[in-house]
Formats: sequence, structure tokens, C-alpha cells
Amino acid sequence: MSNNTRSELIEVARQLFASKGFDNTTMNEIAQQSGKGRRTLYTYFKSKSDVFMAVIDSETSRIIEKIEEILPLDIPADEKLKRYILSRLDQVKDTVVRNGSLKAEFFRDVIKLEHARRRLDVRELSILRSILQQGINEGTFDIENASVVAVTIHYALRGLDLPNIKGQFTALGVPIVRMRETVFKMIFYGIIRGGRRF
Repeated sequence: MSNNTRSELIEVARQLFASKGFDNTTMNEIAQQSGKGRRTLYTYFKSKSDVFMAVIDSETSRIIEKIEEILPLDIPADEKLKRYILSRLDQVKDTVVRNGSLKAEFFRDVIKLEHARRRLDVRELSILRSILQQGINEGTFDIENASVVAVTIHYALRGLDLPNIKGQFTALGVPIVRMRETVFKMIFYGIIRGGRRF
């Protein structure tokens, strides 16, 4: 089986789900639009739900790839953490917006959402721990346990996902730039040297 064929099928399905929604897209349409045929489609996927999960996994991988670009940068840990936060907020929102009506389906199905989140969570926590450990080593961050602080920051950022995607900050009169500055201050107040230890 070809990875290219599978990727092509996933991208065609993503576009159909984004434009028509999950419920209004059929396996026949995915096969026709891809030019691969039903037999090929069913070689890779048992059902439309399998295709949908592959789309979600593919979109999750895109987010991970983008935020991982920050790790090898030769910059101080505090700057790296800021870039991580900005990239993460942008990537999650852009992914949902890019997928149009997939947004409603994605958030309606909690089980599918949590499946996609698990892989993203594991990678994000690893990235955060790495950045925090760099900051400890540099003497920038005054924390005792990078893992605990990574989990705290991670779930704080996760809590911002839905309001950020829905534009609730701007609807309340909070410009996105101001929201980001506030997030930075809240996170950095507790970890920049001179603050209280966790």
C-alpha cells in the first residue's frame, strides 16, 4: 500500500468534510473526487469514520510539526516559550478555520476530539518540558519540577483553545494582542527568576 495514495485520499476527504460536513459526505464522493475508486478507498479505510479519524490525525500532525520547529532554535528559553505559545495558539485556530464545517463536527464529537488530543498532548508536554528544562539550565526559570509546570501551562493553554477559535476574546473587546500579552504575563510571572518557586 502506498503512503502517497493514502495521503491523497485523506486530503480529498478533508476538503470534502470541510466544504460539505461529515454527515453530507459519502465514501462514493471521496472515491470519485480522489480518482482512486471505491476499491482503493476501502483498501485503506473500513468506513467514513475511519477516514475522518485519519483526517483528524493528519491535521494533528500538522500542528505538531509546526510547533516542533521552535525546539531547535538557538534562542533563550523565555523567548522560545513565547514563540511556542504564539505558534500553538495560531496553529490550533488555523487548523480549525482551515477545515470549515469540520469545526462543528470536530467539537461536537468529544470522543474523537479526545483521541486527537491525546497524541497532541503527549508531544506538547514533551516540548514544554524541554523548553522549561533549558530555562532551568540557563538560570532563567526558577522552578523545581519542569514536568509539573509543563502540565500546568499545557492545560492553561488548552483552556484558551475554544474561546480563541470562537473569537470570544475579541467579542468581549479584548484584542488578540492584549490577550497574548496577558497570557505571557500570567505564565512568566511565576517562572522568571525572582518569582515564587512552584
